[in-house]
Amino acid sequence: MQPQRIVVKLGTSTLTAGTKQLNRQRILEIVQQIARLHQAGHEMVVVSSGAMAAGRERLGFPEISRSVPAKQMLSAIGQGHLMHIYSQLFDLFQIVVGQVLLTRDDLGDRARYLNIRDTLTTLLEHHIIPIINENDTTATHEIRVGDNDNLSALVANLLEADTLIILTDIPGLYTADPRSKPDAQLIPLVEQIDESTYALAGGAGSSVGTGGMLTKIQAAHLASRSGVTTIIANGTLPDVIGRIIHGESLGTRFHPAATHLEGRKRWLLAEKPHGKLSVDAGASRKLLKGGASLLPVGITGVEGSFERGEPLGILSPEGKIIAHGVTSYSSADIARLCGKQSSSIVDILGYSYGDAVIHRNNLVLLK
Repeated sequence: MQPQRIVVKLGTSTLTAGTKQLNRQRILEIVQQIARLHQAGHEMVVVSSGAMAAGRERLGFPEISRSVPAKQMLSAIGQGHLMHIYSQLFDLFQIVVGQVLLTRDDLGDRARYLNIRDTLTTLLEHHIIPIINENDTTATHEIRVGDNDNLSALVANLLEADTLIILTDIPGLYTADPRSKPDAQLIPLVEQIDESTYALAGGAGSSVGTGGMLTKIQAAHLASRSGVTTIIANGTLPDVIGRIIHGESLGTRFHPAATHLEGRKRWLLAEKPHGKLSVDAGASRKLLKGGASLLPVGITGVEGSFERGEPLGILSPEGKIIAHGVTSYSSADIARLCGKQSSSIVDILGYSYGDAVIHRNNLVLLK
């Protein structure tokens, strides 16, 4: 089969097999699956949770507060411990691994985004498997991705991956919570993620992880916008990764909503908006049809303070973000241009950076 670029996200519950500590046998089984695909020519990337669980294990499971510094301490201890385990197990298959720690800031800045992409691509070119986690030891709330489900989707987007596999302790997305409703049915395929899909997500799942089904759907949604197929599956199934890649229907598969985007638009999906623009129904309709730029006449409001060249979110009349784009004008300029015709930009501002506030080439739709 054609080699793929595959991102595998491993949740804490998968690495611990539902216990308080890392389960070496389970981790070895997963490493063996990844190694087989790597040796078959696929490019494998791992996004791994488990640093705090590894830190607790290393310290002998002490009673520690839930404060941010305490969690960062556990992550600082656990990251090295977890990587040591991965290195030892991949060494059994003569595979070298490399650790990469990321924050939202790293992915949000265009230059750093490109640098990270180049680093990860170079690792893959040298047949080294990157093992990625959020940099919990230094991240503040403002620059956190917050969970490794969404981080895995951002990495899949960054690398233009073919497939994202999220392994967890349940078989996939159900019609209801299977823990409380035994008649709930597994949903094998989701062709389009919408509000009804999110309504199926419950709260946080395992007590040792940070993400429930909600973050997994968010991740699948981001990945689908990037042209990536996502599968959520049970990490305890024998050879689950290989069976998925060879076409077996396991877990819940989310079809991509778009073809692979060009690089700049991929970055726009990863970036956190620096401000927001509200648009009227006409502008919203034209944007969602595709191919239209955002003109000042369709803008009804400006939120935040930003400069020309910064990424923004675009809100529909209902208040939903429908697109991200790079603005050609500052927030102060746009506040003066709201509802005005493009032909009057020079008269109002005394200069012009073009007829569009956000040109269609700098715009990516989120619906």
